[in-house]
Amino acid sequence: MSTVSTHVAVTLARHIDHVFGVMGNGNAWFLDALVRSTRADYTAVRHEAGAVVAADAFHRASGRLAAATATYGAGFTNTLTALAEAVQAHVPLVLVVGDEPTSGPRPWDVDQIALAAAVGARTYTVGRADAAATTVIAVEHALTYRVPTVLAIPYDVATLDAGVVPETLAPRIPEPLQPSSFAHEIANDVARALASAERPVLIAGQGAWLAGAGPALGRLADATGALTATTALGRGIFPRSEFDLGVTGGFGAEPAMEAIRDADVAVVFGASLNQFTMRFGALFSPTTRVIQVDVAPAATHPHVGGYIRGDAKIVADTIADRLDALGATPSGWRESVDVADLRRRDSGDAAASDGRLDPRAVARRIGELLPDDRVVVSDGGHFIGWANMYWDVASPDRMMMVGTAYQSIGLGFPSVPGAALAKPTSTVVLTTGDGGGLMALADLESAVRVAGGRGLAVVWNDGAYGAEVNLYGLKGVATGPMLIPDVDFAGLARAVGAEGVVVRSLDDLDRLATWVTEDPQTRRYLLLDLRISSSVIAPYQQEIIRVNS
Repeated sequence: MSTVSTHVAVTLARHIDHVFGVMGNGNAWFLDALVRSTRADYTAVRHEAGAVVAADAFHRASGRLAAATATYGAGFTNTLTALAEAVQAHVPLVLVVGDEPTSGPRPWDVDQIALAAAVGARTYTVGRADAAATTVIAVEHALTYRVPTVLAIPYDVATLDAGVVPETLAPRIPEPLQPSSFAHEIANDVARALASAERPVLIAGQGAWLAGAGPALGRLADATGALTATTALGRGIFPRSEFDLGVTGGFGAEPAMEAIRDADVAVVFGASLNQFTMRFGALFSPTTRVIQVDVAPAATHPHVGGYIRGDAKIVADTIADRLDALGATPSGWRESVDVADLRRRDSGDAAASDGRLDPRAVARRIGELLPDDRVVVSDGGHFIGWANMYWDVASPDRMMMVGTAYQSIGLGFPSVPGAALAKPTSTVVLTTGDGGGLMALADLESAVRVAGGRGLAVVWNDGAYGAEVNLYGLKGVATGPMLIPDVDFAGLARAVGAEGVVVRSLDDLDRLATWVTEDPQTRRYLLLDLRISSSVIAPYQQEIIRVNS
């Protein structure tokens, strides 16, 4: 007998190679079919939110369609924060869940379709006659609109005989967005502006990476002599790092941001220009001509003076071709400045005034010790500035900020299994805070079990919810609710089979120096419990404080 659950599992497995989840009553038969009837791998996590987060990170690191599964009711509602993050971060994944029986809700059932819709995810419910076809529709929706979809299996349908699993049409994959004839004319104008620019800047975001625009952007940068910069999620996309100013906004070095402000022409590819990237409106000078290239229907920031709707790679190549036709020569600006000096940062002191570690100094030292082949996964919280400022990554698929799209914390530890399975030879470095780390503690075990000796967790342990202390404590709000009693994260790590090291001085990082030289097959997962000062405020947080003052 081939059941409805088998139809879903077999059809989904034609389009994915990994599923993350927690088993319960509502998805038990789906998981049974997945394990018995397909070649897709299954990785168990310990919290349903972690299932979606792991799948989310798997997609960000691999570019492939992701899949997760949870039971109905409480299992499904546990996924909602992670699901909202995946929606807002435009992550294509399929979440397979159990659902109420077709006869009607039981006392413990909730309106899952309404809950999913509330966070922006569409639900497709399978039936006995259409389970395979509905599964393909859910896959196609996720890929077309780059959003999660929920695939629901009613409890009384899951084990019904549905006959032989049918062959199904492949989901339609959207073609790159071609610029219109109007956009081509704007591209001509942009090429002329870049040809005459004295201080051109090119900025790229995650959209440019997804479009595969890296080589085209490198060609354009060489043709114009432009300095380059990226958003936090576009780091590493430009081929010539020696001319790259780093991340724009509060994660950037102040001299580098001044250079961008001095640009006469700036062209932005695949970046939404949010408030953080734009330094709350202060990134560009009022005299800078700003052109945006994106797939959104219209420009996404009022400072944009020209907009081209189209695929970043196609448009970048088009502009470069026009520059060739014009016989344009590079401006020479990038060779006239000392980019390394512009990117120089304050390395802080070994210890802050309260005797605890200065996070700048410890971040710089960790950055020096980390292996080159690394993937950095970031939870949300005040500490996000330190990894972005001091730890370089080779490409955008090696830096994941899971939670920042939805302004969430507590999604760090379950991100590790997804990233580790997507990048099976790289060291996965998690950066998380004590608040978010405690919130995600169930999946510390998942991180240790899956990543093993290729995993490293850095916990910025300052005994507080730092962002709230910095923003609201300075306004006189009572700080008691913002504080966290000292937690021994190193001890928690040891309890689930990892090696935990409490770091109270820079010398304590010597263990990281030896760990990176050991065989990943034999060493244990390493957790660094950094006892940092809460008195050092990250520059991006200082910008937020300034704007909110």
